[in-house]
Amino acid sequence: MERIRLTMAQALVKFLDAQYVSLDGKENKFVNSIFGVFGHGCVVGVGQALAQGGHNIRFYQGKNEQNMALAATAFAKQKNRREIIPCVSSIGPGAMNMVTAAGCATANRIPLLVLPGDTFACRQPDPVLQQAEFYDSYGRTVTDAFRGVCHYFDRIERPEQLMTAAQHAMRVLTDPADTGAVCLAMPQDVEGEAYDYPAEFFRKRVWYLDRRPMAETQLKRAMEILTKAEKPLAILGGGVRYSEAGDALAALCEAANIPFAETQAGKGTLSWRHPLNVGGIGVTGGKAANVLAPQADVILAVGTRLSDFTTSSKWLFRQEAKVIGLNICPFDAIKMDAEGIVCDAKAGLEAMTEALNGYKTKWGAEVREAVEEWNAIVDAHYAAEDPRGLSQTRALGEINKFMSETDVAVGSAGSLPGDMQRLWRSGARDTYHMEYGFSNMGYEPNGALGVKLAEPEREVYAFFGDGTYMMAHSELLTCVQEGLRVHFCLFDNSGWGCIENLQNNQGNDTYGTVFRYRNAETGELDGEIMPIDFAKNASAYGLKTYTIRTVEELRAALKEGREQPQPVLYDIKVVPGTMTPGYESWWRVGVAEVSTQPRVQAAYADLMAHVKDARDY
Repeated sequence: MERIRLTMAQALVKFLDAQYVSLDGKENKFVNSIFGVFGHGCVVGVGQALAQGGHNIRFYQGKNEQNMALAATAFAKQKNRREIIPCVSSIGPGAMNMVTAAGCATANRIPLLVLPGDTFACRQPDPVLQQAEFYDSYGRTVTDAFRGVCHYFDRIERPEQLMTAAQHAMRVLTDPADTGAVCLAMPQDVEGEAYDYPAEFFRKRVWYLDRRPMAETQLKRAMEILTKAEKPLAILGGGVRYSEAGDALAALCEAANIPFAETQAGKGTLSWRHPLNVGGIGVTGGKAANVLAPQADVILAVGTRLSDFTTSSKWLFRQEAKVIGLNICPFDAIKMDAEGIVCDAKAGLEAMTEALNGYKTKWGAEVREAVEEWNAIVDAHYAAEDPRGLSQTRALGEINKFMSETDVAVGSAGSLPGDMQRLWRSGARDTYHMEYGFSNMGYEPNGALGVKLAEPEREVYAFFGDGTYMMAHSELLTCVQEGLRVHFCLFDNSGWGCIENLQNNQGNDTYGTVFRYRNAETGELDGEIMPIDFAKNASAYGLKTYTIRTVEELRAALKEGREQPQPVLYDIKVVPGTMTPGYESWWRVGVAEVSTQPRVQAAYADLMAHVKDARDY
């Protein structure tokens, strides 16, 4: 047997360079690039392997480990999970910085490979710089934190262990039912240790994403439920997008006259103009979907994990409504006591369409009327004038109308995801990129980098608030470094407006959610609002920046920004509290059961009233 003597790190790079995936006969190289923030624990291991060459992997220099891993998550999401960017870090804090991003990837069912450096497997120099020691076990290190947020974890303590670890990492990363974050922790001494690896280990490997068909027995059960329904409602989840099953869902809905609603992950799979598209559903949904949902006697949940935002904390649907959970993941398929149909979304939807046998629902004009009413509401939000200044929804509307149909909108946290699921009009496929499984503040500006790397020919617009910018904007500099024109739309409302709104709606006065100076007289954070010049800050990184307070300034900046050679930041000063309200929805949050505040007492009573009408599971 031919063998090649390499260090573990060199073997890892060589292995990753030979991985491919195939779906429907189309083959894609799975790893073309890698992110890294070098430090001790990786710079002389994986760093040396990359610098030595002999591979086809491009290195991207991250500026913060969490942020580069969020960019990698967004990249894989935009690629519909067909390609990844692994992320390399040092030991200790460098490694720990990626834990949040790993949780984000796992929550959203997105493949992310993190390669954190680790302390010495030999233990000879312990404790080393940045090593945290645990008194209960000398073998435990900080990278064990990844176990709680990854679908696969392995620590490579001998160079030959790489062979099984790498193959199982790929198994999970390419499995649509089990994908999420994968961690291969790399003790820094083992990264440099050599082994005579079999040459066969480095052969080109193709991981086939074979579509799992719907079994005949599953089809029979699903159709028995669906064809007895008078008014079924379909929910289009992210699994429809990743399976490339949008056309299949449209075909089923058109053939049977089934309206469909969108989750945050599913939105943008089919055009907002489709006559059966009733828009976003749930807590951040619009009125059309949320008015029709309680009328449905069957819910066809396709490729969705049925989060509390989608189901309005299981309150939105009738107690007696049956659920068909069509999902490649068994864990998600049986949620809400559903009839679990475990199969590929595209294959399953096509099979159901063929089995309709002329079935039509009894939905009538109410669907069209609900959509028309909702479109009028969106138009009103997009045109609304506010005497105090530029409202958040007006600014969003101006950007939506300015962008071309192929441009990509990226978002994640705060009040903007609610506004965007309700109001945003996506015409072309895969142009709405929302991370809302983890609602990870900081995903937006960093994720926009990942989306741009995934689709460099498209214009990418990131939507986020001032709170997010202050948390995590390091990869703006990477956009400058790589010459990538990304449009960063920063909505400055002087605080965490989404959480202030939640706070107020549950009977609490504003407290700790607005960025104010500390008041010397009261000792509280209730002084003047802190004015922050975000445009000046971003300009120092090398971005073209604009400070915007009016519709006219926004229109001019958007037009000029499209002509810039570098990334652009729009510092949009919006009137606080000008986000959209909820529409016929409810969200369960932990309201205080006892309080001296009458409005909090009323909020708790309202909570109990809604809980009585919600499903138990």
